[in-house]
Amino acid sequence: MGRGKVTLKRIENKINRQVTFSKRRSGLLKKAHEISVLCDADVALIIFSTKGKLCEYATESSMERILERYERHSNEMQHPSVDKESEGIWTLGNGKLKARLELLQKTQRHLMGEELDSLSIKELHSYEQQIDSSLKHIRLRKNQLMLESISQLQRKDKDLQDQNNFLSNQIKEKEKELEQQTHEMLPPFFNMISNCSRHQLGSGNEVEENPREGQRSTVMPPWLVQHMRK
Repeated sequence: MGRGKVTLKRIENKINRQVTFSKRRSGLLKKAHEISVLCDADVALIIFSTKGKLCEYATESSMERILERYERHSNEMQHPSVDKESEGIWTLGNGKLKARLELLQKTQRHLMGEELDSLSIKELHSYEQQIDSSLKHIRLRKNQLMLESISQLQRKDKDLQDQNNFLSNQIKEKEKELEQQTHEMLPPFFNMISNCSRHQLGSGNEVEENPREGQRSTVMPPWLVQHMRK
């Protein structure tokens, strides 16, 4: 009778688990060495025990070289290189783009008036039409911007005029109020002057006749004299 299938599971007994680990580790290292020798393969084996003890095996290529090779292979698998067919398509596309760029640069030089010797009359006429059309668009855009600028200046001028008119009206109102206050204050002042000065006033500044001793003469300004006469 053949052996039945053994179910793999964690060995609960600590001693048995350690013995099994030692036996299987030795067998795994032996198998790694055999496959490297028989098949001329690069083999790297890394084992950590439950206590964290490291056990490793590597062929003559050394562990570092095998790990570097593994890392390069992993990167290539994550970022596969473009195959030759796709690379050819990209090369063809780059060639077309370069030719297109050279044509555009050549056309630009012709529009700037350079390298015109090789052009025919028909080609020169075509460039001339393109330049005329471009100039029309440029002038149209320039006139549009100028009109917009003039419109803005007109709006600003109107705003300034409105502000000026508003300030002028305020000044006039203040002058009227000041004039009204002055007229209201003048009659009492004139009555006081009339009671104090009963002499006849002449032209220009007048001096009171026969002033009292020890007192200064009263001098009247011309505008007040004219008002007193009225």
